[in-house]
Amino acid sequence: MLVFVVVSLTSVVGYRFYNQPRLKPGMIAPQTIWAEEDVRVVDEELTREQRKAAETGASEVLKLNPEITSKTRQDLENFLAQVEQMRRMAGAFPFASDDVLSLPSQRHLRAISEEDWQTMVSQLTEEFDLQWTPRQVELDPEDPDSEQTALLQDAVVPSPLGLNAQQALEELKNYGTAQGDLALIQLLTKIDTVRLGYSQALKEFTSSQQPTAHSRPETLRERNYKLRLLDLRDSTWESTRDGFRVALDRILAQGIHRGMPEDLKREAIQIQLVSEVPVLTTPLGVELLTEMVKPNLERDEEAVRRLAEQAAEKIDPVVYQIQRGEMIVRSGQEIDRKAFLLLDQLNASERSINWRGLLITSALVTGAVGIFWAVRIRWNVRLRCRDRILLCLLSVSTPLLMQFGLNNVAGVGLLVSSFYHPVLAATQVTLITGLSVFSSFSAGSSVGLLWEGFLAGAAGGLLAAFMGGRLRSREELALLGVGVGVTQGVVYLVITLIGTPTTAALVSLVLPSAVMFGVWGLAWCVVALGISPYLERVFDLVTPIRLAELSNPNRPLLKRLATEAPGTFQHTLFVASLAEAAARELHCNVELVRAGTLYHDIGKMHDPLGFIENQMGGPNKHDEINDPWQSSEIIKKHVSEGLVMARRCNLPQAVRDFIPEHQGTILISYFYFQASQKAQAEGGVIDEQDFRYDGPIPQSRETGIVMLADACEAALRSLKDATPETALNMVNKIFKARWQDNQLVDSGLKREDLTVIAEVFIRVWQQYNHQRIAYPKAILDKQAAPQTVSSNQ
Repeated sequence: MLVFVVVSLTSVVGYRFYNQPRLKPGMIAPQTIWAEEDVRVVDEELTREQRKAAETGASEVLKLNPEITSKTRQDLENFLAQVEQMRRMAGAFPFASDDVLSLPSQRHLRAISEEDWQTMVSQLTEEFDLQWTPRQVELDPEDPDSEQTALLQDAVVPSPLGLNAQQALEELKNYGTAQGDLALIQLLTKIDTVRLGYSQALKEFTSSQQPTAHSRPETLRERNYKLRLLDLRDSTWESTRDGFRVALDRILAQGIHRGMPEDLKREAIQIQLVSEVPVLTTPLGVELLTEMVKPNLERDEEAVRRLAEQAAEKIDPVVYQIQRGEMIVRSGQEIDRKAFLLLDQLNASERSINWRGLLITSALVTGAVGIFWAVRIRWNVRLRCRDRILLCLLSVSTPLLMQFGLNNVAGVGLLVSSFYHPVLAATQVTLITGLSVFSSFSAGSSVGLLWEGFLAGAAGGLLAAFMGGRLRSREELALLGVGVGVTQGVVYLVITLIGTPTTAALVSLVLPSAVMFGVWGLAWCVVALGISPYLERVFDLVTPIRLAELSNPNRPLLKRLATEAPGTFQHTLFVASLAEAAARELHCNVELVRAGTLYHDIGKMHDPLGFIENQMGGPNKHDEINDPWQSSEIIKKHVSEGLVMARRCNLPQAVRDFIPEHQGTILISYFYFQASQKAQAEGGVIDEQDFRYDGPIPQSRETGIVMLADACEAALRSLKDATPETALNMVNKIFKARWQDNQLVDSGLKREDLTVIAEVFIRVWQQYNHQRIAYPKAILDKQAAPQTVSSNQ
């Protein structure tokens, strides 16, 4: 078998050595070689590399995001509309001629606090003896910290009759002296009206700050910008408003990249504003638009892909050609790639079998098989000849398929993990991936899958290997397939992008390949799940899912057992409870123990009344026979008949092994002693072998556990009021008898394992034999009374 495996794998892994050139790139030419005919050859690999480099080097293409662009324009229009509304409410500015009041004084008088205004009016009326009282501007005196009051104060930040107030007061006095009391009263009335409108504008401004579902919350800076724009002349405001719109349109048309530094964005905005906005409002516009404008450029994936394809198409194939009679390579000169391809095209590269390469391949394969075998022994995985053939076929399939660019490592990992053991599957995935890498690159060429493909496939295969044997339903396996696909796609993408200088441009090119690679990982898991039932039948394998299906009590054979031999069926359920608990404690195959136990006594259906558990208190059939030899044959026949039934129902060999091995070659002691007494009375001699089962003895820990559970079931069931210590002593005596009878020598169970199994059996027995509350007779009579009355009625 070892020779078969090594030869098979070597022949596939080392396929490149069958027809390998002796003259290779990098070698020294042994002689001068001339072209015997005109030759033209295309360097496919170099062409492919150059086209891939052209694709990865394609420039990034950006496009405007219409949603962000439209929203930014809408935000500016909303801002300007609010300022326009506030200016209409506040009235025209300036409200007086510059000869009458300077612009700073007009701004101050319009926004001065009510307390300062009353102080100024009081001084003016006292000095000019005016009969005039200003209107009170309601600023919510109960809330001096209101937002409206704060905005009024922030607009000019005055001190009580400070420099601005004194300057305005002095200008008003000069106007009154020059124009008279009546003109001064008219001016004060106008100022009072302007203050009222300004106050209402601020009140409207503060009440409209709550954001709606279609607007964003306004920042504190934007509020200050509005207040500053209220103090502009109408002509300056109109120029500023129109300039903001023109500058924003230019900025958005030019586009703002997401990675653009803030200082560059501010500089670009300032350049656009200088020619459109008055010098007075340019700084304010820069601050406003810098805050309002958001990046509106994004990657144009479709354009990047088209650009990359166009760049690759522009790369012409790398062609080498030579005329007849021209020298290809001179003697003693190194053979370069061009010379090699020309030599190979002329069949002058001296292709032949590379025996040295095949020997190296054989050594690597032998080492890999040795590692695999060591892991099998370490984890105590039993392999039959058919199992070795299947593992060999799965191993061979990987390098074969990789020659066509397919990576089935995930499917191999899932199958081996389900059929045998996760660690064995992980080992096989690692080894065949390594051999496949050697196979693809042994000839000094990168033809086949690239490194990212190998590593991504190995990652998906290892995930399937470690998880496949632990899952117990097809839904879980389906989710595992998705996980394998995602793992392969992500690993492929990450490895491809690592170290690439144009990572951003590569994403759109590599992502489709990564997605496709992930889909292939999922596809191979689906293929593995699809062929799993056929492999189970052909190679007689068991998986956790198949064992769970066989353990379904609605299976025809188990339904027959429950109907035709109900006592045996109940015996089977109790034995299964004992064996499963022990198998779980010893980390054995619990699913196999459950299925094997359910079928271990199906042979009793050939004669159910020949076994006491099915007699239900009736007459004992063996008392009527009164022949221990015939009774012994009836008892022993449940093994042979059970095997016949199991084969007829296509039960796997692993489950069929429980039928003979749970009895081993133990002595049917009751009838043996009965025959001994009869022979002693008649003076005859008996053969003990006639009263022993045919075997074989248990060959695995699982069948050994079931043998012990089967032996203890009747004894434990018979105990009712015994203490756990008494039950444990009885179980240990049964175990000792089986051990001394050499029934467990091939099972793999150790002496210390028996102690653990005995404790588990007693724990399960206690759970089945727990105490129940005895109902008092008076309560039972009381519960029965209504039924009696009802029946009498």
